Amino acid sequence: MSPQNTRPRVRFAPSPTGPLHIGGVRTALYNYLFARQTGGTMILRIEDTDQTRFVPGAEAYILEALKWVGIELDEGQGVGGPHEPYRQSERKAMYSQYAEQLVTAGKAYYAFDTSEQLDAMRQQLEGQGTAFQYNAITRLKLNNSLTLPQEGVTAKIAAGEPYVIRLKVPAKEEIRLNDLIRGWVHVHSSQIDDKVLMKSDGMPTYHLANVVDDHLMGITHVISGEEWLPSAPLHVLLYRYLGWESTMPRFAHLPLLLKPDGNGKLSKRDADLGGFPVFPLQWTDPETGTVARGFREEGYLSDATVNFLAFLGWNPGTEQELFSMDELIQSFSFERISKSGAKFDIQKAQWFNQQYLRQQSDEALAAYLLPALEAKGIGVTPQKAVGIARLMKDRVTFPQEMLTGTEFLFVPPAGYDPAVIPSKWTPEIALVLAAYKDELPSVENLNADTAKALLHSITERQGVKMGKVMQPLRVVLTGGTTGPDLMLSMELMGKEEVIGRLELALNRLS
Repeated sequence: MSPQNTRPRVRFAPSPTGPLHIGGVRTALYNYLFARQTGGTMILRIEDTDQTRFVPGAEAYILEALKWVGIELDEGQGVGGPHEPYRQSERKAMYSQYAEQLVTAGKAYYAFDTSEQLDAMRQQLEGQGTAFQYNAITRLKLNNSLTLPQEGVTAKIAAGEPYVIRLKVPAKEEIRLNDLIRGWVHVHSSQIDDKVLMKSDGMPTYHLANVVDDHLMGITHVISGEEWLPSAPLHVLLYRYLGWESTMPRFAHLPLLLKPDGNGKLSKRDADLGGFPVFPLQWTDPETGTVARGFREEGYLSDATVNFLAFLGWNPGTEQELFSMDELIQSFSFERISKSGAKFDIQKAQWFNQQYLRQQSDEALAAYLLPALEAKGIGVTPQKAVGIARLMKDRVTFPQEMLTGTEFLFVPPAGYDPAVIPSKWTPEIALVLAAYKDELPSVENLNADTAKALLHSITERQGVKMGKVMQPLRVVLTGGTTGPDLMLSMELMGKEEVIGRLELALNRLS
């Protein structure tokens, strides 16, 4: 266990093998919430020991994704700190001493097996109906320092013969750990194979590098996904064999993210089929040029994304659903994290986005609109962009949708809804709208209130119900029968534009 008087030190340790999955962002978020709640330290470490899977740009993507969702790093890659370097590939020289320490202590051994020898053993066992595992039984039949004489081992190493270092897992022992989410986990050593700790190229595997770095960096809590639970007993053994069991971190294994129907782990293919993103940011594959969708580019707000992710496996135990980052920090606890998988409900993510979008100021949303309008060749004042945001934000899920259905604000309708005009355009309505057109110039400041007040005054004077006028008025101003608040729309069009459209309609339809 970690010393009780030590402030928590947690780390998010992704591999730069491509875009960061949204499940990885959730893992980083839970680490961050715990660190902030306890006054601890949040560290980013890049685990790139498998150089064959390294993808250019992936590390920068990870840093940008964490920044986008508001996860502030106290230490690690990109910010520095007392345990530099924070890329495992740059720490390569320090791992071998620990692997050799294990060999000297009789807790690990050199293995010289070729791939052909391992294949032969695999085929032999499979022919007998047994799956091959390099373990306490098979290691005594293979080419390693446990079966070879010492002089033979020394000669092979001196001759430069390739070898790996494997952990010597005990044959009959129960290994247990107390997980903060799952309670006591018991695994028999017969279920664990003799994992490779150092590869033949001198690079450590994930298991050794992970344990060594967590120890050297003073990590007190390892908060990771459920997929790493099978590795945890192996890591417990490593802590024990290296003499670090008394300062071993506490483990917390988070529930899996499941497909929307709950059947199986969420994958990119599920997202592609369902038409939703599973990456925080858009990603372009450097080799193929294939573009993967991102939450940010799809129009999800970062605060809404954080709130959605926090609820994938955790709940506050109350009816509250909308949480700021500060509120999440205050409310977070391991006790309220579920052991079972969490369905990835994209409709819920959209609901969160709607709620957060409505909380945005009109000015903040206008900042989304101005460049989008410019891209369409439409120039508007910042003031008008603010008005469009006010008009549309209660009707949309994503900021970019504020432009959908608002074309009428910039371009007069080419025609009018044929389902309305024949039945609703009457001489009575034409008289009301003609009076409206004639009296609008006298309105000093046309806004939603003054536009409505004038129309109400005219309909009362002519004895026409306001309800009979509204749909024809909408059709002649916008071309259609549905849309955002009509009076606010008129305010945004401006008095001269409204008068011009009324005059055009009266000429066309009369």
